[in-house]
Amino acid sequence: MSPADVLLDRCVEFLRANGFRDNSLRQIAAGAGTSHRMLIYHFGSREGLLAAVVGRVEAEQRTALAALTSASEKAESAEAFWRRVTSPGLAPAERLFFEVYALALHSPDWAADFGGAVVDAWLPPLTELLAAAGHSPEEASARARLALATTRGLILDLLLTGDREAVDAAAAAFQRMLFDG
Repeated sequence: MSPADVLLDRCVEFLRANGFRDNSLRQIAAGAGTSHRMLIYHFGSREGLLAAVVGRVEAEQRTALAALTSASEKAESAEAFWRRVTSPGLAPAERLFFEVYALALHSPDWAADFGGAVVDAWLPPLTELLAAAGHSPEEASARARLALATTRGLILDLLLTGDREAVDAAAAAFQRMLFDG
C-alpha cells in the first residue's frame, strides 16, 4: 500500500467519525495523524482529499455489490445490498458522501472528476446486473441510472427522517419495480 493510500485510510476513518463540514484541512490532518502539507502534497486541496475519501468509500460499496451480484436471485442481491448501505454503522460514511456531493454542486472545478467517481463508476456494474436480470442493454442502462439515483434518494431520506420502516418499504417497492416492471 502506498503512503498516500495509508494516509487516505486514516482520513476516511477520521471523516467517517467527524464529518468534514466543520473541519479545516489542518483539523483533518491532525485527526489523521499528519500535517496539512502532507494532505496538500498527496491530494492537492481539501476538495481533492474529500473527493478521494468519497471515491474510496464508493469503491468499497462497489466491491460489496460485486460480491452480492454473484447470487442467482438478483432481487435478493438488491435487498442484501440495501441492508448493507443502510446499516447504522455506515451512516457516517453516507452522511460524508452527501456532504461532499453538495460541495461538488458548488465547485465545478473539481465536480467533473468527482462525478466520474460517484456516478459513472457505478453505471457499468449496475447495468450488468440489470442485463443479467433479463433487460435489454438500453433498458438495463436506463434502469441502472434510475437505480443509482433512487437508492441515493432513499438513503438521504433515511438519514434525514430516520424512518427506517417507511424507507425500507419504499426500497422494497422500488426493487420489485426495478427487476419485474
